[in-house]
Amino acid sequence: MANPLRVAVLSFWHVHAGDYSRSTQNHPDTELVAVYDDDTERGSAGAKDFGVEFTDDLDALLARDDIDAVTVTTETTRHRDVMVAAARAGKHIFTEKLLAPTVAEAEEIIAAADENNVKLIVSLPRLYHGYTAKISEILATGALGELTYGRVRLSHDGAVANWLPERFYDPATAIGGALTDLGCHPVYLTQLFLGDDPDTVSATYRSITKRPVDDHAVVTVGYPNQRIGVIEAGFASRTPFSIELFGTEGALIYNDAENVVRVSAGRDWTSHEVPEHSQDAYGQWVDHIRNGTRADDNLARAVELTRLVVAANEAAASGNSVSYSH
Repeated sequence: MANPLRVAVLSFWHVHAGDYSRSTQNHPDTELVAVYDDDTERGSAGAKDFGVEFTDDLDALLARDDIDAVTVTTETTRHRDVMVAAARAGKHIFTEKLLAPTVAEAEEIIAAADENNVKLIVSLPRLYHGYTAKISEILATGALGELTYGRVRLSHDGAVANWLPERFYDPATAIGGALTDLGCHPVYLTQLFLGDDPDTVSATYRSITKRPVDDHAVVTVGYPNQRIGVIEAGFASRTPFSIELFGTEGALIYNDAENVVRVSAGRDWTSHEVPEHSQDAYGQWVDHIRNGTRADDNLARAVELTRLVVAANEAAASGNSVSYSH
């Protein structure tokens, strides 16, 4: 295998395609060599921005011996077909979330990667941020007692300020709106802190901007142990990213405006400094390729993320709480 790893971008459909292209150019062990897109104008512009060649022939690109790996930023509906094809061609895969529109397709992608000894990782960046590590450390001490309630909110003004591309609001390709895209981060953090085994999911989706998908959403998950988790996401307001966790003996709050974790046990609050972020998913991916290891935790969380988003979309569409099961 070449050193550095030679990487191609598969589509500039997603707004993070440029970010991962920069990650490829900035990482000492990777080199950006090509861009594929089924939209010639969009893909050509992306390739020009990064000074690499463009192609609209995916099969030809995947057949090339001078490409070792791909970053996948196509529309979500194409993830299964694109990634299974890449895996069968022996190309390692870094992909934007969601992994797939359904759990079955997500599992098919992972199986294809495993069968072809391809290293796959999903971009779930906030799992590796400093505040997540600090909160997990505090929870492990039992300082909050038994957790009873959690709330995680993430929003930006992409819909009201019109900086998100209109293709993000196409339900046929994007699968959903604010919850399915931005809401993935509160989902996997809620699963990390409260558990990935709720028994009920309910959801309310609304569109302030009258687009055909939600531009803000709230999902509530109920657990057999009687915990409640609230997941909030939106494209309709720019607010601090926040985490609130409550237990029988204390509470914890965090927001990125202050970047401090605050914990109460009784009446007093203590502040805890947030450490630096750990290695990001892209760097982990390169290490897995180099070391021949598998991103076990990341892939398991990516499947459970998919499962909850699918359930939330079903609950929102039906207007009813849905049962949740593995």
